[in-house]
Amino acid sequence: MFQGSMVALVTPMQQDGSLDWESLAGLVEWHIEQGTQAIVAVGTTGESATLDMHEHVEVIRRTVDMVNKRIPVIAGTGANSTSEALELTQAAKDCKADACLLVAPYYNKPTQEGLFLHHAYIAERVAIPQLLYNVPGRTAVDMLPETVARLARVDNIVGIKEATGNMQRLKDIQEHLDCDFILLSGDDATAVDFIELGGDGEISVTANVAPRLVADMCSKAAAGEVNAARAINEQLMPLHRSLFLESNPIPVKWALFEMGMIAAGIRLPMTPLSERFREPLRQSMVAAGIL
Repeated sequence: MFQGSMVALVTPMQQDGSLDWESLAGLVEWHIEQGTQAIVAVGTTGESATLDMHEHVEVIRRTVDMVNKRIPVIAGTGANSTSEALELTQAAKDCKADACLLVAPYYNKPTQEGLFLHHAYIAERVAIPQLLYNVPGRTAVDMLPETVARLARVDNIVGIKEATGNMQRLKDIQEHLDCDFILLSGDDATAVDFIELGGDGEISVTANVAPRLVADMCSKAAAGEVNAARAINEQLMPLHRSLFLESNPIPVKWALFEMGMIAAGIRLPMTPLSERFREPLRQSMVAAGIL
């Protein structure tokens, strides 16, 4: 159910920061047409930290309605408060999302036992498939393979988005697992290696602007056509890098604005892409063939 290229979709906004439902509908249709295999609504790329609870749930609800069961919708429902993450996860289930993606609690730096208890608490109370999300560069906490393996045995926890970009970490997780578990990359630059080593796909930032290329790259990697997959990845590598010239989702929202897909809106404390980074990002888009 969760494999291949899955987009960590931006949340389109008008210049004043209000949510842009028309652009969201356009992005959803474009991704389905381009071969994206699942949409993550209001993940961290979707500026979940700056949406209030009502907006967060409304984006999930509308995305589910727009997709209309054509591909899975994964709702971002993580928080650094267990009670808030529980409320969001229950709301996503009520909205009929297909699964939830829960980023590790950020800033407060829980212990490994705290991470286990946080995720187990939510999984035991909301009967919806749940994906863990480990991104220590953003959360300041690293979910270790032993903790992942413990959580893999909890009902409703079905997989992980592992965003360290470290292939040894993937191997360590695989060695600790004793049950079926979905393994997804959260790092575009290393996703081909991740899939080649037994991963099921990736949740991608780059797919926001190059959905067909990322979908083809993932499908070829999964089919064992590694040279073809690597050729696409090489074409996309400048874009992978340029999309992190400033904090995500600043560059990717600017790129979509440059493509005419969304307005330029982004919410404080995120700011529009700095002028000095615009030409390098534009050139990487040209090199990838999307401008």
